[in-house]
Amino acid sequence: MLKTRVITAVIALAVLGVVLFVVPPWLTELIIGALILAGAWEWSGFLDVSGTMLRAAYVALIGILIAASYVLLPDVSETVLQIAFVWWFIAFIWTMFFPTPIPQFVRWVAGALVLVPLFIALIVLFRIGEEKLLFALLIVWAADAGAYFAGKQFGRVKLAPSISPGKTWEGVIGGLLVVALLAVAATYYSDAALSMLLPFFLAVAALSIVGDLTVSMFKRTAGVKDSGTLFPGHGGVLDRIDSVAAAAPLFALGLGWLGLV
Repeated sequence: MLKTRVITAVIALAVLGVVLFVVPPWLTELIIGALILAGAWEWSGFLDVSGTMLRAAYVALIGILIAASYVLLPDVSETVLQIAFVWWFIAFIWTMFFPTPIPQFVRWVAGALVLVPLFIALIVLFRIGEEKLLFALLIVWAADAGAYFAGKQFGRVKLAPSISPGKTWEGVIGGLLVVALLAVAATYYSDAALSMLLPFFLAVAALSIVGDLTVSMFKRTAGVKDSGTLFPGHGGVLDRIDSVAAAAPLFALGLGWLGLV
């Protein structure tokens, strides 16, 4: 299992490098949009609807929303990202009370709140600079990798057993420690002080965990383990972008708040 995860991750990194640094920018942004629509298709599996037509209708709805937001960039970007920040705070509170019933209407709206701001954040970060987008991803990956190995080695106390029984507080601490090391390394490549980068990176990493738990909450309600099978050993698109969906909007906002753009 670990070998499969590593191979898939290496291939995905190679593809990401090509998408960010080789292909024309317009194609990169098109690929980002396609990725979000793939995530929308997987989210439609949480909606308790039958038939591909209704699932396709949901994908079309998300497509219309991201197309409209793309046309209106940059005028709507900050507003959408701020809405996302509020949503993820609500989601954080929500995870504390799960299991709770999730009405179908809420599932439809929540999918848009997860996917549309993610699209905006990725486009904004890409336009600021490929390295900024890559750093946002690095924070999430560092938190995820640190949590995985620390949890495997030391995990005892469950983080949210009703949502994701495999996650532990020891894993969270391990992930945050790795992100702290990343913040230290980042000070050598920027003019920002560690006193600024450390809390910023830790906040982004912490929110990435909320993203993971939130999508897991919807998966558990729908009775599925993985959102898809696109990435062997990793699951589907949503399984790979759930943490990024929460982290990227905060990272994009934080760059502006801290004057790091």
